[in-house]
Amino acid sequence: MKEILPFLQIIISVLLVTVILLQQGGAAMGSAFGQGEGFHTEKRGAEKYLFHATIGLATAFVGLAVLNLFL
Repeated sequence: MKEILPFLQIIISVLLVTVILLQQGGAAMGSAFGQGEGFHTEKRGAEKYLFHATIGLATAFVGLAVLNLFL
């Protein structure tokens, strides 16, 4: 089991980076410096799926890291 954990972490990290890069921020470069658009939109469709996938993959990555630490 200890030998397979680093490979699982690598796979999950690649998936996590891919999902993060696929997300469309919908915000201009100015919002990175504090100039927001002034309204809140709700996530729908693929954007909502990618958001939940990001949370799940990040949780799995942290869980595997902690598991790898204790084994």
